[in-house]
Amino acid sequence: MLVRQALPALSGWLKSAGALTMMDMKNTLSTSASTGEFIQLGSKPDDPALVAAPQRAWGAPAQLSPEAVQAMLGGKAARRLAVVREPFASYDVGAPKLSSVVRPLAPGALAVSTSASVPSSRVLVDEYVADASGKFQLSSIANDLLTYLNKHHTRVALLPDLAASSALQSTAVTGASRGVRQSTNEVLMVAPTAFGFNEQAAQDNSFMHAAQKPGEGNSLTRQVLAEYAGLYHQLTEVQGVKVHLFEHSLSHGTPDACFPNNWFSTHQAGEAAGGVKQNTLVLYPMKHPNRAAERRHDIIEVLKQRGYSTTYDMAVEEKNKKYFEGTGVLVIDRINGVVYVDISERADASLAEQWTQRMGYKDLVTFRSTDLRGKSVYHTNVMMAVGTGVAIVCAESVADERERARLLSSLRKTHEVVEISLKQMDHLCGNALELENGKGLPVMAMSTQAYNAFTEEQRRAIRRHVADIVHAPIDTLERVGGGGVRCTLAELF
Repeated sequence: MLVRQALPALSGWLKSAGALTMMDMKNTLSTSASTGEFIQLGSKPDDPALVAAPQRAWGAPAQLSPEAVQAMLGGKAARRLAVVREPFASYDVGAPKLSSVVRPLAPGALAVSTSASVPSSRVLVDEYVADASGKFQLSSIANDLLTYLNKHHTRVALLPDLAASSALQSTAVTGASRGVRQSTNEVLMVAPTAFGFNEQAAQDNSFMHAAQKPGEGNSLTRQVLAEYAGLYHQLTEVQGVKVHLFEHSLSHGTPDACFPNNWFSTHQAGEAAGGVKQNTLVLYPMKHPNRAAERRHDIIEVLKQRGYSTTYDMAVEEKNKKYFEGTGVLVIDRINGVVYVDISERADASLAEQWTQRMGYKDLVTFRSTDLRGKSVYHTNVMMAVGTGVAIVCAESVADERERARLLSSLRKTHEVVEISLKQMDHLCGNALELENGKGLPVMAMSTQAYNAFTEEQRRAIRRHVADIVHAPIDTLERVGGGGVRCTLAELF
């Protein structure tokens, strides 16, 4: 039975996490004593019970008899049922077992097989509501399971293998059970309306290539804007990401304003295994003056309206010529409380330690990274990315063997690691960011250049942990600006 299978496996993790008691779990999860299985979604009387029918019905019957419902619920009561089915399974495949699709974790949290997000193996839900006579009438047909769970405020951990013995120790499960997210559905972006080649930033960014400066003509700006609009479309219209979009003019004097993640970051209370105590806005010191000018008062005022309890202003370090450029230099494992920093001219080692201690993070992993040209990699997020269940890293760029070993060891404790080559890093394969789509599921965002540079095996590894890979061609912005999709996205938590 579902509860008997799930509770023993979860008990060890729950004790170590200190999150829930066994009685909490027993009150949260239910199952049938017969051939059916069910999980109650929520605690209100009208919240649905997620069930699996014992036999395949070849669609959604108009109504279910009280006897059929009792068989699925094992004598328990419910007013609303959500019956799962797999419409794209061949005729010779029986009805799905609920335990093969979902697995209970904690109140309001489920593990779901990543396959449920794949079109060819999508799981649908038919909803039934009890009428006055006790019969259950069809009220809603063929709802996508993952959309349905999101509608009912259920936190989801996508897992490639629900039956794996290590599944319940995964970062995805930890995050969903504790209500802490690695990724967000909201980002701030600044359209490159006054974009141009930034001579100041090019001093220590070997990924940049000279082109028109701001104001020299509008052909470059218009080309970059056309590409950027395509990225915006993919994020908002295709994936359902909420984008807070700003613009800039020549008068701002900020040719790289479309890379806003470098000057601020936001953090939710509970992040870093509980280390972050308050919702926090952090402002960062920027090395180059025209990048420091990106910290616009009007944008900061909008950010503060989101109600952050505290603001950690590191920008004052600019007067000391110490720099630490936000989530450009910080690659953050928000669930496990680990930060990764490539020490460079834009990432001061002492500020990395200060940030880690002030924010309540558990571990800081530092190293030095170089590119194909033997130049220091200017930002950590060019050579690595950390998602909920998968991490991408160019370990080859870390020359020091001890630093490289520690980096890989730390990542492998909590993630499936996709190693990329120096050449792939040059194509900005490391410059990816996990976001949440409109269903609350993780998707990996990157440029089309990066997507094409991954091998098929590497893409399969990433897809084991996300619902989709979203990409758009921003070749001109990458070539001239030296940054990819991740650089354009400032996460809002």
